[in-house]
Amino acid sequence: MNKWSKWLRLGVFALLGLGVSWLVSCSRPVATSGTEIEFWTMQLQPQFTAYFEGLIEDFEAENPGVKVRWVDVPWEAMESKILTSVAANTAPDVVNLNPKFASQLASREAWLNLDEQLSEDDQRLYLPKIWQASTLNGKTFGLPWYLTTQVTIYNRALLEAAGIENPPQTYEELATVARQVKDQTGKFTLFVTLIPEDSGAVLESLVKMGVTLVDESGKAAFNSPEGVAAFEYWVNLYREGLLPPEVLTRGHRYGIDLYQTGEAALVATGPQFLNAIATNAPDIAEVSGVAPEITGETGKKNVAVMNLTIPRTTRHPEEAVKFALFVTNSQNQLAFAQEAKVLPSTQEAVAEFIEVLESSSELSPQEEAVLVGAKQLQDAEVLIPAMDNLNVLQRAIYENLQAAMLGQKTIEQALADAAQQWDQDQS
Repeated sequence: MNKWSKWLRLGVFALLGLGVSWLVSCSRPVATSGTEIEFWTMQLQPQFTAYFEGLIEDFEAENPGVKVRWVDVPWEAMESKILTSVAANTAPDVVNLNPKFASQLASREAWLNLDEQLSEDDQRLYLPKIWQASTLNGKTFGLPWYLTTQVTIYNRALLEAAGIENPPQTYEELATVARQVKDQTGKFTLFVTLIPEDSGAVLESLVKMGVTLVDESGKAAFNSPEGVAAFEYWVNLYREGLLPPEVLTRGHRYGIDLYQTGEAALVATGPQFLNAIATNAPDIAEVSGVAPEITGETGKKNVAVMNLTIPRTTRHPEEAVKFALFVTNSQNQLAFAQEAKVLPSTQEAVAEFIEVLESSSELSPQEEAVLVGAKQLQDAEVLIPAMDNLNVLQRAIYENLQAAMLGQKTIEQALADAAQQWDQDQS
């Protein structure tokens, strides 16, 4: 059994969690005696208690006089808890969040501007596109921590029954495969939800197809030739019966169920989903393969990022920055990636992560999926930029795309209405 087997069996933990951490000062002087900083994570106990206790012990040994108080917050409580603490000026010193939520507070200048606090050498340690995920209005508000990328899990038997040798890797190929699978087997290839409050996969697909969602001033930019082509793509798949009708009414979970019951040829998800398939649908797991994330002509691929942010009101900025850099250095990122089955965000850790997997004589399906995901990191980026009211943008696009699918609006009118709806909301 290779040394990756242990962490690959460990439980999955979601990148959708919310948390906050704060970073400061590129000089990072030695902390004063008796300093305590508070570090919040999101639902990592008890699974990773030993890891974090060891991490904190190592940091305290390297920084005499500094103590770290670790607080683990339930996933469902993190958003309200951090909002309340920021408003009450009682926020912790370092917090784990995702850029999407952290950007909402960044727009209110709640976080330290890390461009002013960290050296260029510090910033160059991380994957450049991942670093950009935690920037807003030209300011960096978070330090990258752990990542996940999506992969395509596909049913080899179903594709073979349709006469298809390889899974699709582009949206153009996906449309061809969808028609062939439906004609030959009567089943679907893919499910994507258009419920505004659910997955952002369709929104991300527009970016992969070359659509610019908003311009530099925050106004709608998707009412464009590229936007028309992207809307046409999804409308045509729906009207030709190549998407399940439930895309208008059911969430992403329904697509997972379709795959596990053998009614869909592929699902876009994280590598950890293979564990669920093996448990819930072992027959499907036996015929499942892994391929890179589907993309458009741009070649762009998505990544989900968790970062560390530091509140502007922290009383211990030097210590908070020093601790956040310690948590996210290459050595500790690699150790955590192995422990938690996620991906690191420093260039050195990613290279070693891939090297260890590739040197293995035999990879499990989960390891193969993790390797596919890790190899996507150099080209991966957060496709939806950090912005206020992202949920409003997704609603405007999804509701109008639905209307076009149902023939209630032309594609051109649907795009124009979505753009007007977004711009009015921003004015």
